[in-house]
Amino acid sequence: MTRYPRDFRGHGPNPPDARWPGGAKIAVSVVLNYEEGGENNILHGDKQCEAFLSDIAGAAPWPGMRHWNMESIYDYGARAGFWRLHRLFTGMGIPVTIYGVTAALARNPEQVAAMKAAGWEIASHGLKWVDHRDMPEEEERAQIAESFRLHEEVVGEAPRGWYTGRCSMNTVRLTAETGRLDWISDTYDDDLPWWLEIGDRDQLVIPYTLEANDMRFATAPGYIEGEQFFTYLRDTFDTLYAEGADGRAKMFSIGLHCRLIGRPGKIAGLKRFLDYAQGHAGVWFPRRIDIARHWAATHPHKRFERPSQMTRERFVERFGGVFEHSPWIAERAWALELGPAHDSAAGVHSALARIFRTASHEERLGVLRAHPDLAGKLAAARRLTPESTAEQASAALDALTDAERAAFQRLNADYMTRHGFPFIIAVRDNDKAAILAAFRDRTANDTDTEFATACAQVERIAELRLKDQLP
Repeated sequence: MTRYPRDFRGHGPNPPDARWPGGAKIAVSVVLNYEEGGENNILHGDKQCEAFLSDIAGAAPWPGMRHWNMESIYDYGARAGFWRLHRLFTGMGIPVTIYGVTAALARNPEQVAAMKAAGWEIASHGLKWVDHRDMPEEEERAQIAESFRLHEEVVGEAPRGWYTGRCSMNTVRLTAETGRLDWISDTYDDDLPWWLEIGDRDQLVIPYTLEANDMRFATAPGYIEGEQFFTYLRDTFDTLYAEGADGRAKMFSIGLHCRLIGRPGKIAGLKRFLDYAQGHAGVWFPRRIDIARHWAATHPHKRFERPSQMTRERFVERFGGVFEHSPWIAERAWALELGPAHDSAAGVHSALARIFRTASHEERLGVLRAHPDLAGKLAAARRLTPESTAEQASAALDALTDAERAAFQRLNADYMTRHGFPFIIAVRDNDKAAILAAFRDRTANDTDTEFATACAQVERIAELRLKDQLP
């Protein structure tokens, strides 16, 4: 048995209606990363200077040394960029979520006071703006705890949201395990919030963005002028706004940094976009805590029994009858590489069908022969499985006239004599007349053709049965 942890399914083909407040067609979440004073620096006890997300082309860490140019670029974000952005957002009445590096917040009291006065949400961006990828789990857990403590000390209350950014494979689990967060954002995998099950914790995840993000001004390929940033934001907005008009409202995250978008030539593109978005009706500009509260109230999490987490015994008990009287298919399917993508009707059907398709000819023939005749003796004696009983009733095969019953019995006998297995058709896809017509047409087929047709119908019957049980 292998279990694959990545979730490729998400909300699936039919995502929920977000039902944003006021019938909004789109939720635009503006995030301002506040990292100035929390970046790598030997003043902060780090082993080298910062080299990430600045206007210095090809920047690299300087082990054991301070980097005056790098520091001054970060200083610009605090000294000038933040205040330019503060004036922009407060002037336009747009609330912001701050991703605040806790050490940076502690070193910037005036900016924190301005954030609080504006009613902005101050979420945690981790204790320090450093890479967590090689950090031992216990050290990262300790840093998360210290970030909570210092955040509450500096801001006056604990954070309700979290985004580390330069995270490890443990970060999402460790932050969820605190049980203290209304939302976490260390994913980039969806246009809507979703629920993550971590032990007994149902953790809301609000995905973030690395593309509708001014960090692209500091990476290659990236933006080189404010107009490019505006164009990308506008095109994203237009696509999501149109989807919202069709009843598929989504969330649009925009990521910003004081030292990047806070520069005059870059902020002009952002201002142009905000004017554009505010010119549309049905646009909601929430903080991420507002999104979290709305989603928790409107789409509370509902746990269900997940096939990928079942024991072998439970998996066979639940799905052993999907292929008629053939539990060996479920037994073998359980041992495949299953994961969150298989916690659906399509997922379990894929696993079961793979086993059926790769079975020997004799094994598949046994599955065909396990199926009952249509309107046959087993049906008359009420000895069908509950699934077969319901399926035959759906096409009114349980309410035949004497003449119809005689016709089915004759066709069953002719088909079995010619091919050696019962006539199989997904009756829920057909009415009585269509079934009789198919019966007559298919009896004349050669047996190899009919074997392939019957196997395909067996798979279809299994698919319909699974749709009765799973999302």
